[in-house]
Amino acid sequence: MKDQWAKITATVFYVGYMKPAPGTWGSLAALPLAWLIYMIGGMWLFLLAIPAAYIKGYYATKWMTEGGDDHDPSEIVIDEVVGQWIALAPVIIGAAHAGVSIVALWPGWIAAFVLFRLFDITKPGPVGWADRKDNATGVMLDDVIAGVMAAICVIGLAAVWHGI
Repeated sequence: MKDQWAKITATVFYVGYMKPAPGTWGSLAALPLAWLIYMIGGMWLFLLAIPAAYIKGYYATKWMTEGGDDHDPSEIVIDEVVGQWIALAPVIIGAAHAGVSIVALWPGWIAAFVLFRLFDITKPGPVGWADRKDNATGVMLDDVIAGVMAAICVIGLAAVWHGI
């Protein structure tokens, strides 16, 4: 039972088995999930879902990789979901504070997606450092850092776009 739960969680309901580029599919899956969570419980539920998904993802990743040679199998995409949600957080917070629909800020969604994928794939600086850790922490942490970097860029782009 634990193995099945870990597989469903780590692969985000088997999205991680989609080819090619399972990480990109995982990031894409994060978008409608973010919208759904926001529609159910608003900004605060979305923000609480990020650390909840991180904790669940950490344990699922740890269970799936225990005893294996590959510390970061491509089918594990829960880390991409967490990182993508972090990248989206400024957009969702901004929409909630402005009182507009989160889909009205669609350019922010695109920027968050593209920037997160860019940092996750190229692994600059601290993203690469975290990725080199051969454990579940490294699997999750590199995407958290990529998400934070993308979120900072999203905030910067929004500031430029809105003339702040």
